[in-house]
Amino acid sequence: MSTIKDIAEKVGVSVTSISRVLNNRGYISGKLKKRVQEAMDELNYQPNQVARSLILKKSNIIGLIIPDVSHPFFGEVTNHIEYYADKNGYKILLCNSQLNMVKEKEYINMLKASQVDGIIMGSHTMDIKEYTSIKLPMVTLDRQIADTIPYISSDNYKGGELATNLLINKGCKKIAHISGNLHLNLLAKLRHDAFKQVITNNDMEHIVLQTDLNGFDYDEYDQLVTKMFLENPDIDGVFASSDIIAAQVLKECHRLGKSVPRDVKIVGYDGIQLGKLITPAITTIKQPTKEIGKMAVRLIMGQIQGEAVSQENILPIELIERETT
Repeated sequence: MSTIKDIAEKVGVSVTSISRVLNNRGYISGKLKKRVQEAMDELNYQPNQVARSLILKKSNIIGLIIPDVSHPFFGEVTNHIEYYADKNGYKILLCNSQLNMVKEKEYINMLKASQVDGIIMGSHTMDIKEYTSIKLPMVTLDRQIADTIPYISSDNYKGGELATNLLINKGCKKIAHISGNLHLNLLAKLRHDAFKQVITNNDMEHIVLQTDLNGFDYDEYDQLVTKMFLENPDIDGVFASSDIIAAQVLKECHRLGKSVPRDVKIVGYDGIQLGKLITPAITTIKQPTKEIGKMAVRLIMGQIQGEAVSQENILPIELIERETT
């Protein structure tokens, strides 16, 4: 494996000069830069990024911890975060926590050891004090951890209002809301709060079901939806807390011979690409995944550069009405 010393001998300059070129310090002529790059290519030299980050106190790497990389919503957010990080000269170190506290702690320790410049947290299983003790620039997605840590969220309450009002205005008489787990300290619970408020204001018959605490289990969704219709066959409207769950409701309606939207109207949440590809296409509350990714990178970079950044960042949602309503 080639070293800086090999590059210096090849170019005919000192190791110090090569180090200045690699770290872009001091005046360096264009001619020298070109000769060093040619020597690096010829010798297949790969800089030691960890050692370099220790010297420069900067790695140009951002850690990203998400709960489930296979979930379409998190996949889309991750894609946008990586895009905007790359545009700003940063790379992403992706960690898949699967909502496991032990894994999340291990990943945080790994990211700190890897000298990342900041962490974007999409998974939140630990106590608040454990996050505030990390001492790195941080942004959280859909959870307000502490006043000192900026967070990004879509307008969950407004989304819940729009979804519930749409089902009522479409003539639904008994509406079910399938929420995420309400014991988790997530801002997504505001969707449920909005649903309950609108239902109460309109004196509507309704039921609320919540998913399991431990992750995104599609088999669990199947069982939950099957039980819902078995115990409440007169449900004619469903507000699902994700498009994945809405798709499961649609599947069960097909199995039961219920016509959508004639017999049952369905509204999902997230606005993932899958929702418009299935038949009938799912009406949804679209979260601005592109803007979430862009803002997450901007907030991390602002903190890295010592700038003051806004702590509360609520982004607008959009009702996309399709064929299930």
